[in-house]
Amino acid sequence: MAKGVCVNGCKRPRGGGEDGEEPRGARKKRRLGDGGVCPHGPKPKEKSSRLSAALFGEDCEISHDQMYELLKYAALGKCHNATQPSWCHIYHQSHLAGVVVIVLHEMSQLHFYKFYLQFKHLRKVFRHRFTLPPSSANFLANLYGEGANLNPQSTAQGSTSTSSQCIPNSSNLQWDPIIQKYGEEKQGLTSYTLTLEELKKNDYPMKGSPGCEDYMHTECDQQRTDSSPLFGLDCEMCLTAKGNEVTHVSLVDAQGQCLLNELVKPESRIVNYRTRFSGITRKILLPVKTKLADIQTRLKKMLPRDAVLVGHSLNADLQALQMIHPSVIDTSLLFARNEGRRFKLKFLAKAVLGKEIQCEQKLGHDPAEDARAALELAQFFIEQGPAKVAELNLEMLLTTERLTEISQNKSALQLQQNTIQRQLNDPPHLSKPCFLDCLQMTGQKPLLLGRQELDSSGLCQSNLSTSNKQILQRALKDVPLSTFSIIQFSLDPEYVAPHLLAGICEKVKVKLTDMLTIYAGPFDESFCLKSVKKEFGRCGPIRSLTVVTETYQPYVCIQYEVLEAAQLAVENLNGAEVAGCCIKVQRPVTGTMLDCDVLIKELELDIENEGVIYVAGLKKSLTETDLQEEFSQLKDLEALFLPRDLQSGKHRNCCFLKFQKSESAVDALGVINGWAMRGSRLRSRKALAPGHLWRWIWQMDHHNGKQRGDSLCEKKEQQSDPEQELRKKLKKLDQHIWKLYRSLQNNTLCVVLFPGVNRYFIHSK
Repeated sequence: MAKGVCVNGCKRPRGGGEDGEEPRGARKKRRLGDGGVCPHGPKPKEKSSRLSAALFGEDCEISHDQMYELLKYAALGKCHNATQPSWCHIYHQSHLAGVVVIVLHEMSQLHFYKFYLQFKHLRKVFRHRFTLPPSSANFLANLYGEGANLNPQSTAQGSTSTSSQCIPNSSNLQWDPIIQKYGEEKQGLTSYTLTLEELKKNDYPMKGSPGCEDYMHTECDQQRTDSSPLFGLDCEMCLTAKGNEVTHVSLVDAQGQCLLNELVKPESRIVNYRTRFSGITRKILLPVKTKLADIQTRLKKMLPRDAVLVGHSLNADLQALQMIHPSVIDTSLLFARNEGRRFKLKFLAKAVLGKEIQCEQKLGHDPAEDARAALELAQFFIEQGPAKVAELNLEMLLTTERLTEISQNKSALQLQQNTIQRQLNDPPHLSKPCFLDCLQMTGQKPLLLGRQELDSSGLCQSNLSTSNKQILQRALKDVPLSTFSIIQFSLDPEYVAPHLLAGICEKVKVKLTDMLTIYAGPFDESFCLKSVKKEFGRCGPIRSLTVVTETYQPYVCIQYEVLEAAQLAVENLNGAEVAGCCIKVQRPVTGTMLDCDVLIKELELDIENEGVIYVAGLKKSLTETDLQEEFSQLKDLEALFLPRDLQSGKHRNCCFLKFQKSESAVDALGVINGWAMRGSRLRSRKALAPGHLWRWIWQMDHHNGKQRGDSLCEKKEQQSDPEQELRKKLKKLDQHIWKLYRSLQNNTLCVVLFPGVNRYFIHSK
């Protein structure tokens, strides 16, 4: 189940609304959207800080490191060598009044959508929501420090922890992730090649995998030995209308000699050269005639039958090359870290080999240089063995490097040295220094309230006795005095009991299933089922279609894959003539569906759906490029999202269009529906499900065996007291967040985290 984080955009000075009205949910203060210009009033004269994060559809997933990037740059800025986040942009960071992180412990995306109507304020003032990938890594510990007890189960049992660390002494290597994975003894190269399970887990192209049907096999199928030849491989990619496509390929042999160093002309139109990383420009590619097929053929001829390919995150290179190779060493996995994190190639090259690569003075990365670095790293690992690599203490080197970046004066330097000395005696297992430590080193005094708090010496201590109301009162008083604040709200143990969460999860599944389901009929006994499926299929992708025969006349039960499709069917086909019959279209009549109309309306008004429309009835043969061309006449079209089946990778017969302005989206609906009146297959309406919700729904296990048709009496009996109390608690918590949000100074970045158990969901304004 997806979990959650909320990032709120920067508050801006109050201004006049359209026709003198305040925007929905804003009351006294206005919030700033992506573009930095309030849609309800004129642009402010003074510069306002603003967050721009133009992620849409499946791109709404970011990594833990990207989240860390955002907080680091917002809090430290360029003056402390922090760089702009790679996935979003903070304008006028120097004008930020502060950063506030609100943590909702034990709560996840499941809670947000189960109690969507109760989160009245949260969903109306936050413009963006993003999902972080599943990970066992404790992201919050990177903010608080080592001492925080962040295990919800431990808290529920009344356990406490202090700032004392329980990491083994650096002289004991048994706890090092490299030793735990490979042992201490030297081994041959075959011990470090990825297993079939590892290849599959890390998204390597494999024979029989979805989407790899047309990939070329290197046919290097000879059994590997410890004397098999190593080859370093690296590619640089540009973003095209099709996705990531190779534009530069390098292959080096075991002696570091470059065997292949070719530019490649992609098949599709390039939409982003990514010159900063790829080094590719339009001018460079103009004379290039080499195609991907040429590179595939050359690589296949060059590689001996027992070749072992070496690269850093080599799965991305092989996917872009559309080639399958059975034996690889991935240096991003070879130099293992705790909890699934990975070292960057640039860091490993410097720390292990003493080489500087990917220098900022160069235009983009050199794939030959990167391939050679990855190869030498693998050779070093094999020759020296895991014990020697573990003795390098790479985690400590990384911590030292990052602490050095933020050291600006002698006092900060002295503090850094003291911190490193302490860590040398008791090394951390985290990939990053504690964020609060970083802030204190720059002279800032961060605020930490709730489950963990800072003591007088700046160490993190557990505090389980303070109520949410008390935390709010302290936050209202202390947050204005700090430039970086972390405010933690929690649920009582009885509300995170496994049986209660399991019940909530099941109810969410049932409700989503009911909302995705419609009943249509009655039909004649001899009606054409194919005609019915064709007509209802124009509303969107159908998951299942069954005939209901228990009634006097047959009805059809249709379950769609997206909410918009079911709603379109209800709106457009109720009372229409289908298969020669005038039919009624309705959703299931159950207790869970009594507030369906209210929920649909609120989803339409959700700030994240602003300017987004849903279009169905597309031909499956159309590509994204075709659709962009077809909809190019629509004014202010900003982005197009073409949903794909998560298993087959094939796109559905629907898409989402995002417009720069809400009024342009309304105009587009009129244009597309006008086409429909003139015979077009297309149907459209306002969007209901943001990209992260759409993906989440797809991941939910909807099946026909779910309980359905509860009577109102049964529903009342099933509504457990803890769930009713939880509903009230979350409504009160939403009010707490709203009160705290209203109290923030203008130009404050506010982040709300739904950490759940081991995954995050980001909700950002």
